[in-house]
This record gives sequence, C-alpha cells and structure tokens, in this order.
Amino acid sequence: MTTPTRPADVVLVGGTVVDGTGEPRYRADIAISGPTIIRIGDCADLVTDTATTRVVDAAGLVIAPGFIDMHAHSDLQILLNPDHVAKISQGVTTEVLGQDGLSYAPVDDAVLAQVRRQIAGWNGNPADFDFSWRTVAQFLDRLDQGIATNAAYLVPQGTLRLLVVGPDDRPATADEIARMQDVLAESLQAGAVGLSSGLTYTPGMYADTGELAALCEVVAAHGGYYCPHTRSYGAGALAAYTEMLDLARSTGCPVHLTHATMNFAENAGRAGEFLALVDAALADGCDISLDTYPYLPGCTTLSALLPSWAAAGGPDALLARLADPQARERIRVDVEQTGSDGCHGVVVEWDTIQISGVGNADLAGLVGSTVAEIAAREGRSGTDVFFDLLRRDELATTILQHVGHEDNVRAIMQHRTHMGGSDGILVGDRPHPRAWGTFPRYLAHYSRELGLLGLEECVAHLTGRAADRLRLADRGFVREGYAADLVVFDPVTVADTATFADPRQPATGIPFVLVNGVLAVDRNRPTGHRAGHALRRGDDRAVR
Repeated sequence: MTTPTRPADVVLVGGTVVDGTGEPRYRADIAISGPTIIRIGDCADLVTDTATTRVVDAAGLVIAPGFIDMHAHSDLQILLNPDHVAKISQGVTTEVLGQDGLSYAPVDDAVLAQVRRQIAGWNGNPADFDFSWRTVAQFLDRLDQGIATNAAYLVPQGTLRLLVVGPDDRPATADEIARMQDVLAESLQAGAVGLSSGLTYTPGMYADTGELAALCEVVAAHGGYYCPHTRSYGAGALAAYTEMLDLARSTGCPVHLTHATMNFAENAGRAGEFLALVDAALADGCDISLDTYPYLPGCTTLSALLPSWAAAGGPDALLARLADPQARERIRVDVEQTGSDGCHGVVVEWDTIQISGVGNADLAGLVGSTVAEIAAREGRSGTDVFFDLLRRDELATTILQHVGHEDNVRAIMQHRTHMGGSDGILVGDRPHPRAWGTFPRYLAHYSRELGLLGLEECVAHLTGRAADRLRLADRGFVREGYAADLVVFDPVTVADTATFADPRQPATGIPFVLVNGVLAVDRNRPTGHRAGHALRRGDDRAVR
C-alpha cells in the first residue's frame, strides 16, 4: 500500500478485486485521483470529506480492469454517437478500431469516398458528417476531441492498397509495395498499433503473400502486430490460417488471428486442428494470439458474398456488373455452384443468410428474413433476391450468416492465447447482439453457467491478455499507478440481455464503469461523460 500525495476523487470500498492477471481474487478498496489508481488496500483514511470524494460501495461486487474489445467496428459510430452506450454499458473501456482491412485513414478524397460506400453496412455513411481528416495522425487527433472509450487504431491494409494501387485485381508493383511500406511506416509512427487485413474483402484480398510479408516486416520493425481476417473461414480455413502463421515465421511479426472461427459444415468439430496449427507456431517461437466472439452466427455485408472478380474496380464497377446478364450468370455460378472466394470458398445456402440491416428505408420490411424466405414469398430464386437487394440498397445491406458451431466456439475460447473481440456492428435495423453483449456473455454464460473459464481466467482473457498484446503501458490490470479504467460488476447477476430479436439491450449486473477515473456508468446509468482518448504507440513501442 502506498501513501498518496494527492486526495482521492473516487474510492471503491469493499470490493473483490480480480486484477486481470489470472491470479486469485482478493478483497480491497481502490482509491482514484484524476485518471489514476493511487492506492489498492485499506483506503478509509482517504475518505475525509464525502462532498469532495465519491464513495462507491462495492461490497459483493467484483472490481476488474475495464474490458478491451480487440475487434471493434466503431470507427464512425464512436464519433457520431459519442456516448457509446453499446460498449460502455457492457464494461468496455478500450476498443481496437481499423479492423478487417477497411477503415477511414489513411485516405485521399477519392479513396475516402469509395471506403464510405464500401463499408456503409458497418458504420453507416452519413452525408452531413465532417470527414475532415485524411491521415492516421489526423484521425487519432479527431478521436481526442471526445469519445466515451479509449481507442487504438490498426492501419487497414485494404484501404492502404486502395490508396496506392487502386481498386483493381492485380499484383502490386515493386514501387507500389515500397510506397505502401512508406505510408504504413508513417501511420505507425503516428501512433497506430499495427496492421489489419480483410482477405475476403476487396481490394485487400488482391494482395498475395509476398505483398503481405513486405508490410508485416514494417509492422514488426515498429513493434506492432498484424491482425488478419484470413482468406477463408470455410473450405480453405486451415490453409488460410497456415498462410498467416507462416507470415509470423518468415517476418518475425506478431500475428493476432481475429474472430478466429471454424465455420460452415466443412469445419464442424475441427477446432482442434486449427489450435494445433497455433500451438505449432508458438512452439516455433512465433508471437501468436487470437480473439473470438461468443456467438454462432457471423455478421458481414451482403456484398461480401460476391466473388472477388465481381468487385474489381470499386462499387460503381460492381453495380454495373450486377446489371449485366452475362456477369450475373457468372456470379450465380460462383455463388451457388462452385463457391465464391468472398464466401470462403463455400456454396451459399440462402436459408443461412438473414438480413440484419438496410440502407434503403424501402427495404426495411425484409429485415429479419432470410434470403430463402424472401425468395419463397416473392416466387423468385435466392440469387435473384440477392442481386436485387445489392442493387436497390447500393451494397449497404448487412447480414447475419448462420454458419457457426458451438463446440468450435467453446474449444477456441479456452486456448491460452485467447482474448475477447466483439466484431460488433452498431448500425442496421437489427444488428448482431454481440455489439451489446459480448463481454457479459463471456462472464455469464461461459464462465458462471458453463464453467468453461474460471472468473479470474475469464477476466484475464478480456483484459490483461489484450493489454499485453497491445503493449498498453498502464492499462489492462488493476495496479497502483495504472489508469483507472475499471468495471464493477455483480458476479451473480451480470448477464447479456441483447438478443437476435432485440439486440440493442444493455447488460445487467454492471452498475459502475470508469474510464480514466471518470464514471461512465453510475448506478447502472450511462453518464454521458467522454473521458476516453486515442491510444498511441510511442517511440518506446509502448501504447499510452
């Protein structure tokens, strides 16, 4: 116990500390001054004036580090809706943005316009929003103007390729690779924590392994990590994971396998084969980690199911192909007969594709239905419905894809490198409930109810392990001198309430959340305080 040199602003009294290390819980008070934890232990002497010190009775409650969402799609929503209730209400205090190879920096005017259209289903595409940044440094500065959680940023490889190479399906030249390396290095020096890819999304998927290796070498040199959405979670899943693990071997770059799933019928019961690949890479000395969300369906855009050749040239070229009968027939064969690379090499089954959000209000009545159900009602084929939706919604449709396996989900979340990542999309009429429920679901269903993870271990998955991957200098653990990013929850009642039918529901049993020492949730109510800021990698490679 230390002797503070400044008064406490907040004291959490009588709580059970689960500190993020995985070590046994213990009882302690926690005193906070400004953004910092100043004492862990008996803090009674620090409560001399309740008019100036907020005292929170934490008896019967767990005090843990704030949860770290290793895969967030809040890149615009964190600015458009800065109270950010979806994440704050489930105890998330830090998010990692820039996922799946597509986000809003670094860009020029033309690239920004294309990215806004391409990922409208992830973040919306508000016409009156101020997109005044262009570089990663400028985007991080924009986050500093007021956000509810802290946010780190990955340089999106697809956006980077679009900026340098363009939207076409072709190899990058040596000069273009060198230019991508330069822009990547500049972005990492500005504070980005690594590089992401979306290798079933255009144009990132047009990069070959050599191009990715050249970028990973830059990431490794700057102390970051590579976060790939691999080329397949279906028919080619194990080969796709092997490609990423071999990149770690050949470049020395740490690799974080995000939303690490084994989906579709081809992969039922095969999580062990995937984890054996991870363990072999770890045994070879590679720095490997992974994250998952604790649900079976995935969530993406409807256009993601298309073969990569169909999207070459960007959204306008894609929409033109959707109006061309010959191109439509070629797409139909890829999607329904041979297996589109956009759908992980698997033939699309229209009864597994459920509409979760639309940009065109005239299509709102389709939300909640599968493509197969729409086709049956309208007397059309699933492919015709698919083409019609893509054109009428101008590629903005989001979907749930019901292709997961519970045994795979359970096996992967128990791996020693596992962390939590919501992959949560916050827009749409009926978004995936993981955006609101990922972290309490781990605590309630998989820890308390099923006992797959002990409480201390579960909290470590969601906090300390992620902090170590990100190289956070002073977050992710309950320690004196660390930032007071804390979640206070009831271990008996904490639960996710978001459902597929009603997904925008906050967790229960999380009465207090603090971000940088400021109460973001107070007695179960979001306060609207915006104490978060951008987290930047520094010259010492630590992230603050």
